[in-house]
Amino acid sequence: MRKNNRFSLSRRKFVSQTLLAMAGISLFPALFSSRILAQAMPSPAPMKIGIIGSGRIGGSVGLRWAEAGHEIMFSSRNPDQLGELVAQAGPKASAGFPRQAAEFGDIVFIAVPYAAMPQVGEDLAPLMQGKIVIDCGNPYVRRDGEMAAVALEKGTGVASAEFFPGVRLVRAFNALSWTEVNNQAHRDGELIAIPIAGDDAEGVAVASQLVIDAGFDPVVVGSLDRAREFDQGTEVYVKGMTAREMRAALGL
Repeated sequence: MRKNNRFSLSRRKFVSQTLLAMAGISLFPALFSSRILAQAMPSPAPMKIGIIGSGRIGGSVGLRWAEAGHEIMFSSRNPDQLGELVAQAGPKASAGFPRQAAEFGDIVFIAVPYAAMPQVGEDLAPLMQGKIVIDCGNPYVRRDGEMAAVALEKGTGVASAEFFPGVRLVRAFNALSWTEVNNQAHRDGELIAIPIAGDDAEGVAVASQLVIDAGFDPVVVGSLDRAREFDQGTEVYVKGMTAREMRAALGL
């Protein structure tokens, strides 16, 4: 049986193509829109994606990925309450407990309140070793307490990586609202940009493709320590920017 944290030859070819396209984006932003990328690099065989936390953002992003043909397992502590979401997502979707989603996914998307991150990491990081894990959580002091202030001081990318040792963490999908995911995906004209940061090149490439599949425009900002540049409260956080506008704001 193929191990979850291994990619096929076709997947590796896709990743190398994505990295080349990413380089093109940074050098010639006006020439490489997400629509061109999506046409030039259609998604390969569907990815298996486990979603930890199936609330507003986890549910809405998961639905966009299901529409793109990926296999999705939504999860929560009460998976029997996810029936309507699974029905919306279609025949390739299922529901389970967080542990099941962590084991199911070749890619894992974590969308939980930030105060839950330490416990989620303790419980599930051992099941996700070597996997690409996309974190979209945002620390809010008023909701999450002092640990949120610590995370923002470190930068959320750095803080999240500490909760999930051994995974290939990528920050993405945190700087837009769930209503934008529902209402603005694949919109006409220039797409809404989603900033991405990560230390693993393959993880960043896969996350970039998933941003395209969800109907948005990936903007690779840099390594995890640069994820602080699109934390909540920054100039680009939930502003509905295009890729051109975001690159200008971030000096990319």
